[in-house]
Amino acid sequence: MTKKIYKRNVCVRGPDRFSEIKITNPKPYAAGKEGIAAAMKHSFKEMGVFRAMSTLLHMNQKDGFDCPSCAWPDPEKPSRIGEYCENGAKALADEATTSHIGSEFFAEYSVEELSLRNDYELNALGRLAEPLVLRKGNIHYEAIAWEEAFSLIADELHSLQSPDQAIFYTSGRSSNEAAFLYGLFARAFGTNNLPDCSNMCHESSGVALSETLGIGKGSVKLEDLYGAEVIIVAGQNPGTNHPRMLSALEKCKENGGCIISINPLEESGLINFKNPQRLKGLLGSGEQITDLHLQVKINQDIPLIKLILKKLAVLDKLEGNIFDADFIEKYTVGAEALLKDLDCYSEKELLALSGVPVEKVDAAVNLLAGKQKIIVCWAMGLTQHKNGVETIREYVNLLLLKGAIGRPYSGTCPVRGHSNVQGDRSVGIMHYIDKGFNKRIETHLGFTPPAEAGLDVVGAMRAMHDGEAKIFMALGGNFLMAASDTDYTAEALQRCELTVQVSTKLNRSHLVTGKTALILPNYGRSEKEAGGTNCFVTVENSMGRVRASKGVLKPVSENLKSEPELIATLADTYFKGAHPVNWKLLGGDYSKIREMIDKVAKGFENTESRANGVGYYLPNNVRERDFSKLPGGKARITINKLPEHRLESDEFMLMTIRSHDQFNTTIYGMDDRYRGVYNERRIVFMNPDDMAENNFEKLEVVNLSSRYDARTRTAYNFMVLPYKIPKGNLAAYFPETNALVPYNQFADRSRTPISKSIKVRVCKRQSS
Repeated sequence: MTKKIYKRNVCVRGPDRFSEIKITNPKPYAAGKEGIAAAMKHSFKEMGVFRAMSTLLHMNQKDGFDCPSCAWPDPEKPSRIGEYCENGAKALADEATTSHIGSEFFAEYSVEELSLRNDYELNALGRLAEPLVLRKGNIHYEAIAWEEAFSLIADELHSLQSPDQAIFYTSGRSSNEAAFLYGLFARAFGTNNLPDCSNMCHESSGVALSETLGIGKGSVKLEDLYGAEVIIVAGQNPGTNHPRMLSALEKCKENGGCIISINPLEESGLINFKNPQRLKGLLGSGEQITDLHLQVKINQDIPLIKLILKKLAVLDKLEGNIFDADFIEKYTVGAEALLKDLDCYSEKELLALSGVPVEKVDAAVNLLAGKQKIIVCWAMGLTQHKNGVETIREYVNLLLLKGAIGRPYSGTCPVRGHSNVQGDRSVGIMHYIDKGFNKRIETHLGFTPPAEAGLDVVGAMRAMHDGEAKIFMALGGNFLMAASDTDYTAEALQRCELTVQVSTKLNRSHLVTGKTALILPNYGRSEKEAGGTNCFVTVENSMGRVRASKGVLKPVSENLKSEPELIATLADTYFKGAHPVNWKLLGGDYSKIREMIDKVAKGFENTESRANGVGYYLPNNVRERDFSKLPGGKARITINKLPEHRLESDEFMLMTIRSHDQFNTTIYGMDDRYRGVYNERRIVFMNPDDMAENNFEKLEVVNLSSRYDARTRTAYNFMVLPYKIPKGNLAAYFPETNALVPYNQFADRSRTPISKSIKVRVCKRQSS
């Protein structure tokens, strides 16, 4: 017999109703006066004028706190006017809002009622102000004392037949101190089940870079972008997702550099940037960012780069000095095999696959031919494909053949998402085994970590769904809406005995839960870490610099805990003081945590003193042209296959995207100003020719469906909008379209979901 699954009658995906949509032309620029107005409007609404202005002046400053939004690095000399962007201001306002909710609110509204609100409405309710429990059989959260909450978790953990029945998930906003303690507790408990948001986003980058260069991180520093001759921005929308990057691109242009953007959509931020801190940005025409836009079809970067390499190889034979022969000979292997493989493809074949006009490909070749100071920047537009690892390796091939690795103003630049996602991994949030890391734990901390690899996100989803995992704990994030295959993920969470969310704001993962659920509210990045010694935290930006972050605001409630204190107290409760690690001490003195990090995590040294001010860089072998970690001690030039999608005649290729009013799964508002969409998110962007051929009218309501492994998944009620996107391609916002992404379709080796290349059908909605 099939075991009966306990469920509450909740709306898993949220409502699919429409708002009063407004459509305008896409913006031909990013930021400017409108950016300032949007940032201030949101900040003043949530925080009030004085609280907003005084707090913003401390964000990303040497003596302040790190932005809770993206991981873009801070310059050596941050602007005293304000070192933040529109999205950073929204993220701060979202965290530092004066609105809050607690047990009285949840006594009035059940989880079933709340699930009928959309994700924007849930987030807008305010900060979580006290610990809450949703007991088995109940539909209302109620207050719970911290001590009881810790005991409840500890008792459930003790009841498991195996430590591997527990899953410890981490989002990318946690500090190094919190992430280190969290990973340490999981290992002390006995499992490496440490999935994290990197599994869903940039795992392909880590795998590809480790395979080719020997380190899973980028090689450039912020200042390298200023002096680059060519920057390629591929599969990335910095105007919305990493707006402060536009200032670096602006400096590159002013220093004579060129920008090539490669993306299926032409994004506003890469057309023109109106820097709000400059007169020409406020009153003038701004800075044209992109010199050449290559509108590649979805997931056809490999044929495009192969074509560019093939044309560069011809030039190298004719003229010489196009490729860096000395660098190739001294530092790489595989060049000869790659060039031989390129001969197997015709230019016509590669051109047709890419969808880019030949004259634009030739223009890119001409820009790259005589240059060596080349940087490639990318984000999830490259990573979230079946061949995400291979795609990134193909871009690395270009850099290696040009000798654009390990020299100033050159190299790899994976632009990470959440503010400390890279730091989490550096201090031990990883499901795989690092023997050196484990050995250092054993040597310095006195216990032996488990030697078996744990579960990543995909594995954790399956284990919960199949009943093999009983407890799910999340250090931040919104796992339900971030993961692929929303309905499958919901079923997985609902089959758990206990789900625990360490959170600042309400989201859908608090409503679609295990049989028993806990919400443990914690301080935000902007709030003072109170009640202990040396209570500042550290973070690592996307270019490998570790710096201190010191909150300035009084916590929104007296019934919150810091993440380090929360984790340390849970561990102390579980072990009842009988463990080699003095958990209680660590929860009250963060310097002791940093001492442990220095001993255990690779590259960290004297963090207590060195993290202040601008901080310090972790070691990076690529910057030194040291490839000794790889077989033969040389960087690897690789051969990568062309993508194989095999679309049926009625199928489209869909990529999920963000709106300008969101960061990851957090929805700040319902507008996408840059793309000209207001007050609505249930939109599918389609080429006008595809609309005509399929008899779709503007704003006609359709359903989207994907079919993998003989199973059809459907996302209901989307309005079709004509847009400049390659024929046969579609774009729509996530998390609304995550339901279309199969849980078992992911990138080879990295296991990152295929959220940027989903085969779908667009079906006219049947009239009722």
